[in-house]
Amino acid sequence: MKVVILAGGFGTRISEESHLRPKPMIEICGQPILWHIMKIYSHYGYNDFIICAGYRQQIIKEYFADYYLHRSDVTFDFRDGGRVTVHSNVSEPWRVTVVDTGLETLTGGRIKRIRDYVGGETFMLTYGDGVADIDLPRLEAFHRSHGRTATITAINPGQRFGVLETDADGVVSAFREKRDDDGTIINGGFMVFEPRIFDYIEGDATALENEPLERLARERQLMAYRHDGFWQCMDTQRDKHKLEELWNGGNAPWKIW
Repeated sequence: MKVVILAGGFGTRISEESHLRPKPMIEICGQPILWHIMKIYSHYGYNDFIICAGYRQQIIKEYFADYYLHRSDVTFDFRDGGRVTVHSNVSEPWRVTVVDTGLETLTGGRIKRIRDYVGGETFMLTYGDGVADIDLPRLEAFHRSHGRTATITAINPGQRFGVLETDADGVVSAFREKRDDDGTIINGGFMVFEPRIFDYIEGDATALENEPLERLARERQLMAYRHDGFWQCMDTQRDKHKLEELWNGGNAPWKIW
């Protein structure tokens, strides 16, 4: 099954770094978050990736062009016409297709543009800025069990701040720390689609999160797979630092490989 990763946006909320590189190429402890996402999928045997690139897409292409070389021991023999000998290969068994899906294209439009690369098969899709300790085979099995067009992963991101409880007059009756169940359930990425999803997307100006998913919901063709484990997006510098602290502390729940 192919895995499509949305990696073409401007990443304006983390502009401290995204002005130099695409958001999925911002590093968490030495590797782009895109690499972390791919390692999650690869752990479960999903190794065929389609990257929907756009903003500074050449940086993503250059990363994968050099990836095999950078992950191997190599001899450069300049006495023999510059012959290159690879002694060991520690890179992953990945097949990576990087597609320039346009600079201003919205998420739905990016998916529409890779239709020919997906073919007529069921495929997975996620955003290029979120990691989780999700059981992907269970997600796939859930999707295949209900027979509908789409499955999204529902997560509870919680809240960052303390919670006020008030009465109708605005009088505070209680103040407490946040709980994990305080947040609204949201789409955490890690989606599965049937190829008929392309018929729900009009063109480049279509955001997946608007008309396509809303229409699927109206037609009862959208299912939610509940993930109660770890999930974290990298939307801001604060999020990046949190992920780095977890990784450096040896407590990165998404590191399942």
